[in-house]
Amino acid sequence: MIAPLNPRIERMLHDIRLETAESRDWTGISALEPKVLDAMRDIPRDAFVAEEYWPQAYANHPLPAGFGQTISQPFIVALMTQMLLPQAGHTMLEIGTGTGYQSAVLARLVKRLVSIEVIAELAERARKLLDRLGVNNVEIHHADGYLGYPEAAPYDGIIVTACAGEIPLPLFGQLKPGARMVVPVGPPHGAQELMLVEKSADGLLSSRSVLPVAFVPLKREPDKKDSAST
Repeated sequence: MIAPLNPRIERMLHDIRLETAESRDWTGISALEPKVLDAMRDIPRDAFVAEEYWPQAYANHPLPAGFGQTISQPFIVALMTQMLLPQAGHTMLEIGTGTGYQSAVLARLVKRLVSIEVIAELAERARKLLDRLGVNNVEIHHADGYLGYPEAAPYDGIIVTACAGEIPLPLFGQLKPGARMVVPVGPPHGAQELMLVEKSADGLLSSRSVLPVAFVPLKREPDKKDSAST
């Protein structure tokens, strides 16, 4: 027996399709792959938001996630996922686990996802939630995402879910030849751009702006060396 469609989720998917079409002149993407939309349909966004926000859980806009962080707009989650061109055998790196929502969506499409979160409480909360939802191919590490996670590099794709002033240099070397990185770049409060970085088969890097965006800043661990010298 086929399960009935959830009208709230289907409305979210309708809004994602509509915004994808409307932004195609920027992104070059006129429609999302069915597997990306299926992943968005399968992952319950309401599980990742606080109870007070449940009525808005499937609205196409970001929501507060605590600790000054947000759960991203569904369209942006779907778009960034699509831009990575995920494949079933891929191992990918995520910088900024947050609630774990983007992690869960991307994990549906790849073999392994390594996710880095600098806020310990968020990392633990996301770890428990993904485990409860049966998402067992995500490894969450409490660490400084600016540095990536070289222990499992190189990666078939890297996604950064917070805005950096510039693309973190350590991530370039952790990207496989032929792979992609999606990262928002810009000031904490100002014009930000979603950037697509591509590494050619011979290791050459290129980047282009895809879309104006608004993300929370990429947090880093305190510099112990600097703090010790003050």
